[in-house]
Amino acid sequence: MHRRCSNLMWLRALASRILPLALLVVAACRADSKADDADWYDHILPFDTAQIRIASATDTTRLTVELAESQEQETLGLMERPSLTPEAGMLFLYGTTQPSTSAFWMFRTRIPLDIAFIDSTGVIRSIQTMEPCPSPLAQGCPNYPAGVTYRAALEVNAGFFARTGFRLGDRVLLSDTLARRRATSAGSAADQHRAPPT
Repeated sequence: MHRRCSNLMWLRALASRILPLALLVVAACRADSKADDADWYDHILPFDTAQIRIASATDTTRLTVELAESQEQETLGLMERPSLTPEAGMLFLYGTTQPSTSAFWMFRTRIPLDIAFIDSTGVIRSIQTMEPCPSPLAQGCPNYPAGVTYRAALEVNAGFFARTGFRLGDRVLLSDTLARRRATSAGSAADQHRAPPT
């Protein structure tokens, strides 16, 4: 059992090192392609999408977000994306509370982003703007520590929070998204325990 676990950790470590290289190769190969960016990106590593709402005392906005739930999805994030539509984003969901020292970076991220760190009740506790990192080396990119504990992080286009007026203390309503995740997980578990047809 320990060997299997260590093999899995070795594979994850290898994948996290190969994924950025694979992105560069694919990006170079598609430079003259007319393929839609979303379709291209989906072939690298698919992300589920969900609708979320951000609510203040006076306003509510809906966003369509891609869900980063696996370690590979968290590592890839919005790397190499040339753009992000105004009402779109990426939501990083964690099973446990993340420490305030936990940080995001912008290695190979081409667009400036705002990031909101969200607590377990959906309250926005920190908002930061992150600039693209031009360095070809990960070590040359700054880290953006949350500064607060959090259970989710929402990345959107830079300026989104200033433009919409959402701020610290407003809520990201995740109940629809979390209910969908639970239903999907329960369905998958039920399928695994179902007897094959006779």
